[in-house]
Parts: sequence; structure tokens; C-alpha cells
Amino acid sequence: MFTGIVSDVGQVRHIEQTGDTHLVIATHYDVSTVEIGASIACSGVCLTVVDKGSAADRWFAVTASGETLSKTTLGSWKVGDPVNLERAMRVGDELGGHIVTGHVDGVAELVRLAPEGESLRMTFAVPAALSRFIAAKGSVALDGISLTVNEVDGARFGINVIPHTQQVTTIGRLKAGMKVNLEVDLMARYVARLVNA
Repeated sequence: MFTGIVSDVGQVRHIEQTGDTHLVIATHYDVSTVEIGASIACSGVCLTVVDKGSAADRWFAVTASGETLSKTTLGSWKVGDPVNLERAMRVGDELGGHIVTGHVDGVAELVRLAPEGESLRMTFAVPAALSRFIAAKGSVALDGISLTVNEVDGARFGINVIPHTQQVTTIGRLKAGMKVNLEVDLMARYVARLVNA
């Protein structure tokens, strides 16, 4: 489980495609404290650490399956791309964002952005099947970032991004037409399941 509070922006260092896709991600984390088998959210995608570098050469490696590639932006990543990183939450940690599983539901596309004061106002389009899980003043995770929904209009929703979030995550680098990993609120997913049962 995660909180949607990004704690590092890493960088894709190497990609290898064999049966699955293997990625090496450079990080500022002290990798001596990262266990093999640990979960790290990589731009919102919960991935398992399968290898790591030394304390001096900070990187970790993950493997992504075909299912992961089909539901996320990960298949379009290139060497050098920035990646929002968050280590798994521990019991007793502050829950500063909202409960995020790292199980991406689909991909959202940025269709409009404009400055609003010092913030950025962004509008995203989502697949119609996911739009019913997004509510005004509810939460979403975009590329692993916990954000509050301002408004919803059909399969589009808007958010505001403050300067701090623009600086410490990748969201400030987005341009219209770019895609992000979307995880809807966990509670919305289960409420919808119960209502339709």
C-alpha cells in the first residue's frame, strides 16, 4: 500500500525486453535499505524489486508483465524518462495522501492545462468505463500522485496542481496529449462493486 506522496523522482536507466520487460531505475534512495522483493510504486505502478545496486551506485531493477504493460504507460517508457517513486507504506506512517494500491486501472490523457495563479489547472480524459469511479472532491492517483478532483464532466475531470507538487514530481512536465497512469479511489471501486452485486 502507498499514500500517493511521491518521495523521489528516479530515472529509467536501462530497459530489456525478454519474455517480460525488465527495467533498471536510478534513484536517490539509499538502496541498502531496500530489500529484494520490496514493492516500490513507479509512476503509480506497484513493482517488485528484483535486483539493486550498491550504496554508491543507486539503482533498483523491476520486472513488468504483459498485463502491466497493457494497463499502464510503462510500455512507452524510454531510457532517461523520469519516474515518480514511492516506497511502500509502513504501519505507523503518516497517511498524507490517500490509500493507493499501485494497481493501475487505466490510462488518462491530459487534454487541457492552463495556469491558475501559481498553480496549474489540468483536465484529463479517461476511458468511459472508469469515469463512474471519479467524483468531485474525491481522490485519484495520477502517475502515483495523490490528487483531489475539482470537477467531473462525463469522462473528463479536472485537478489543480500547486507549485510544490509540480517541483517534486513529474506532473509539472506534462503537456497536452501526454498520458498518465490512473488509479481510481479504492473505496469508489468497492462501492460500485457492492451496488452492482
